[in-house]
Amino acid sequence: MLIAFILLLPLTAHSQSSRFKFAVLTDLHLSPGNAGPREDLERSVDQLNRTDSIDFVLVTGDLTEVGDRNSLLQVKSILDRLKTKYYIVPGNHETKWSESGMTDFANIFGSERFKLEHKGLLFLGFNSGPLMRMAYGHIAPQDIRWMKEEMTQAGQGKPIVLVTHYPILPGDVDNWYEVTDAVRPYNVRMFIGGHYHRNRQLSYDGIPGILVRSNLSGKDNPGGYGIFVVDKDSISVYEQSIGQPIQRLTSLSFNNSYYDPKGKAERYPDFSTNQKYPQVRPVWTKDTGVGIYSSPVPYKNRIYVGDDLGYLKCYSLKDGKERWSFSSGRRIIGTPAADHQTIVFGSADKKIYGLDARSGKKRWEIVTQEPVLGAVAISKGTAYIGGSDSVFRAINLSTGTIRWEYRQIKGYIECKPLLTKEKVIFGAWDNTLYALNKQNGEENWKWTGGMTRKHFSPAAVWPVSANGKVFIADPERALTAIDLASGQTIWRTYQSTVRESLGLSEDGERIYAKTMNDSIVCYSAKESRPVQIWASNIGFGYEHAPSMLIEKKGTLFGSTKEGLIFALEAKNGRIKWIHKVGNSLINTIVPLDDCKLLFTSTDGKLGLLTWEESEKR
Repeated sequence: MLIAFILLLPLTAHSQSSRFKFAVLTDLHLSPGNAGPREDLERSVDQLNRTDSIDFVLVTGDLTEVGDRNSLLQVKSILDRLKTKYYIVPGNHETKWSESGMTDFANIFGSERFKLEHKGLLFLGFNSGPLMRMAYGHIAPQDIRWMKEEMTQAGQGKPIVLVTHYPILPGDVDNWYEVTDAVRPYNVRMFIGGHYHRNRQLSYDGIPGILVRSNLSGKDNPGGYGIFVVDKDSISVYEQSIGQPIQRLTSLSFNNSYYDPKGKAERYPDFSTNQKYPQVRPVWTKDTGVGIYSSPVPYKNRIYVGDDLGYLKCYSLKDGKERWSFSSGRRIIGTPAADHQTIVFGSADKKIYGLDARSGKKRWEIVTQEPVLGAVAISKGTAYIGGSDSVFRAINLSTGTIRWEYRQIKGYIECKPLLTKEKVIFGAWDNTLYALNKQNGEENWKWTGGMTRKHFSPAAVWPVSANGKVFIADPERALTAIDLASGQTIWRTYQSTVRESLGLSEDGERIYAKTMNDSIVCYSAKESRPVQIWASNIGFGYEHAPSMLIEKKGTLFGSTKEGLIFALEAKNGRIKWIHKVGNSLINTIVPLDDCKLLFTSTDGKLGLLTWEESEKR
């Protein structure tokens, strides 16, 4: 759909007088064992090399199907055949499914961002997420800050083209309004992206957005890409299919503005639910300015949080003030754990760390072959954690020595392992749930449930166990009970379309799951068949973020991808309150005693909420 834009104030015309062209490739989706996307890309590269006067190529994400290193390397080997330079950003298929926590992308292509100044235009490309957690796209706080710094340095008159994978729209990017408000004071001529797999001209709060067709071919559709022609007064957009005549799509002027640079976003998130439940209030909230993808860890009146820049930071529980900071080499994805004055976490820098919880000084480290994205669980002086080197480790908490390793995993690990009396249980992105002997790491059983696609792996959910059963909720939208002793399926139901979010009652009698539309459901943990006890419509809309459900003193707590935290009566699902703290994914929250809970969010917030005494059990 092509739409008309309202012309507002004239801007300084593009100053360069020479015409130039660039191409846009997007949504390549290369994957192991599928020759079609590779052949489509090779044909596009060959045709581009035969095309005169292409100054450069932009590649706007979803290079691969599952973000694996081999596919990324294959994409690079083909793009390196281009006779001209190319500039690249990741898409959600690189950021969501990434065995390296997105470090491979930067290692292979140089960065997750790019800056290009060419004949009077400034091009800025950046990651639009989501990182590792299924959610809407998200522009990280540090990327918004970088973008503003670059545009400020360039000056307000410099024509700017911004390059992402996602369209900057509600329902695509959770903080669209922060992005459009941040860039509108500058001379932004357009955003360029992909994701929809078809040509579209859109408006991002008035700012023109151009989406380019996928490079993939179809039954009656050859592969192809976009061509952009820059003249003194305009940018014209064309579709170029393989072996077909070029087709003009639209043109945008340099001489007119399509939005009010002093205006605001046309729409903002709705926080009215906070007026409906005024008993909830923040004790304090800290905006760290850096994306956070793990849960907070409370320990002895302090809080420990890992962030997207690789820092493990310690904050005061009382007021949120930073006490100390430890820098690992790369981003921290998995939730840490603390005990015996030691905080343990894995990093994408290919290390597992044990720090002194009081001072932040390093006590020990373990070097691994690949990034470590898994969350940590601790029991009786042993820390358990899985890595992307297909190894699960049990580590002496005091010394950092490895007690045992299990090396039979075929994928990477991101979940928090379940620790029972005798077993450690976890899923990996290889379609498999593993149960190991807790003392020596010997394999007890493996479960796949007949799943064959990596995307359906029981890998993001944190398993729970009660009454001789293990429970999971996987991306195939099935709630499943597995025999703890044998690994055999007891029951499996698609009744409630749950996905990756799960919880267990404090008495072990009920399990809870978050559905993909509005509701929380409760099932019996005791029965040998799926028996639903209650379902509660929270009204959170479409939901697929893997944030777990936690019961504390008879109240069930949960969170969503759009900044909601909610509390329900655990036995009947009655809504006690709902509170909105932002519009981005809330990681698994941590309820405390005395009507308080901790939360972190992907937009870099850390906070402590409380509610009125009357809401106590």
